[in-house]
Amino acid sequence: MRKTVFLYLLLFVANITFAAGNNIPNNRTFRISKNIAVFNAVLRELDLNYVDTLNYDKIVKTAIDQMLDKLDPYTVYMPEEETDDLTFMTTGEYGGIGALIVKTPEGVCVSEPYEGMPAQRNDVRAGDLILSVDGVDVIKMDVSAVSARLKGTPNTQIKLKLKRIGENRPVEKVFLREKIQINPIHYSAAIDDKTGYVLIGEFTDRTASEFKSAVNDLVKNNKIESLVIDLRNNGGGLIDEAVKIAGFFVPKGTEIVKTKGKKEEDSRSYKTTYEPVFGQLNVVVLVNSGTASASEILAGALQDLDRAVIIGERTFGKGLVQNIRPVGYGGHLKVTTAKYYIPSGRCVQAIDYSHRNEDGSVGHVPDSLTSEFKTQNGRKVRDGGGILPDKVITDERKLNIAYYIFAQNLYFEYANQFCSQHSSIAKPAEFQLSDVDYADFREFLKKKNFKYNSQTQKYFDDLLEVAGYEGLDKEAKAEFDALKTKLAPDVDRNLELCKEDVSELLSLELIRRYYFQKGEIEYTFRTDKELKQALEILKDKKIYKQILNL
Repeated sequence: MRKTVFLYLLLFVANITFAAGNNIPNNRTFRISKNIAVFNAVLRELDLNYVDTLNYDKIVKTAIDQMLDKLDPYTVYMPEEETDDLTFMTTGEYGGIGALIVKTPEGVCVSEPYEGMPAQRNDVRAGDLILSVDGVDVIKMDVSAVSARLKGTPNTQIKLKLKRIGENRPVEKVFLREKIQINPIHYSAAIDDKTGYVLIGEFTDRTASEFKSAVNDLVKNNKIESLVIDLRNNGGGLIDEAVKIAGFFVPKGTEIVKTKGKKEEDSRSYKTTYEPVFGQLNVVVLVNSGTASASEILAGALQDLDRAVIIGERTFGKGLVQNIRPVGYGGHLKVTTAKYYIPSGRCVQAIDYSHRNEDGSVGHVPDSLTSEFKTQNGRKVRDGGGILPDKVITDERKLNIAYYIFAQNLYFEYANQFCSQHSSIAKPAEFQLSDVDYADFREFLKKKNFKYNSQTQKYFDDLLEVAGYEGLDKEAKAEFDALKTKLAPDVDRNLELCKEDVSELLSLELIRRYYFQKGEIEYTFRTDKELKQALEILKDKKIYKQILNL
């Protein structure tokens, strides 16, 4: 049967090649046919002659992935088994228990049950080690394998066996899977008597409708006059949803974005189709380096149309459009088909994937090659590198011991211990990590024998090795020894010096355990510099109008 399939493929390729006729070898059709034929022949020879049994699905998937890797990171092949991931990307829906999981040295643990979802309602807790799913031992499985077993058809029964800190015997939970639908609006609330706040997590097919509902509630119930839209760390999603949200604030018929691609069908203009429902609101949009794609369309369009003040860090710079195409046998190709251009005419793509360096790397568009554009009211903006905010606020936090603790998952482990001993903590707006708790955490790190090598120390080790090759290590030994002593991480000293950063990350982990994602967001309000800046600008209408050149 297998040889029959190969024969069919060869005949198919032969027909394509024949159809190409005697056209010159540079002909596009000929080149495609030639390379398909070569690939087909190689695979056939491997099938007939290779010494070991081959995993054909894995081989071909690897070949496809390597081919696409030469293009851009957004053009990817998704086989049938990844269809659930595709559905989740576009709709935010899947069948399962509603919880995040993470790999630990012991096995796969629950890292965060979503509030109101089946896992949380049935007392599945963060920190629970998953021993088995439906009677199948999963302790040695990776995250993807365990995730596949947790997912399933809604209304089907799932049986979990869990190891919980503080419990001597395994905890068993039996309940039903459900259709899990993640709300793309992760948080919305009035944050003062006149200002609303909405955090958009992603752009799925429900984002615009959920956003409209959230803002309507704020206008009706809280009488807000201004709005903060938080797009920080929003990696994008569906363009249509970004266009719809922009349409809530600008006149009907306004062009929000246009795409330009190779094919005519990939070049189109996206305009608003209804009158603005929130045209009376003053708007600030928060962005950072994690704001990408559809998020940049929304932020960039509102900037170009002088409809919102943008605050934060320069955005990611993804100006490429992907379409999802079926490629047979349940598989799909997410393929980059166009670039998008916002109202001023600029493209925010930061990296030119079409022109790679000799080593295969790609570089950012240099400032010398960027162009100046103007907003609707004549403000100067530039292309080639994301959206530059009207008010730039950079993250001044440094890479220190706090992040090395995070990288080793020790905040998570400590929180597991803490929650087994404390049934509750203060509300997010009031919570303060005590000196006693911080001292307890330090003792926990000692028991875990926490150590780390800083990036500076790693580079120093590399320098020392090179110096050895060049014979400079002995000549400068005293200087190298002094620097080595200076760079050696001192855990106790750094835990004291970086107490504020360590306490913040530990507090966030604890808040998440008791008050879930909403509590975490509320806690960050206390130290959020971008949000404080937004509120100041919105309170001073003169400054707001001045920034937008109104």
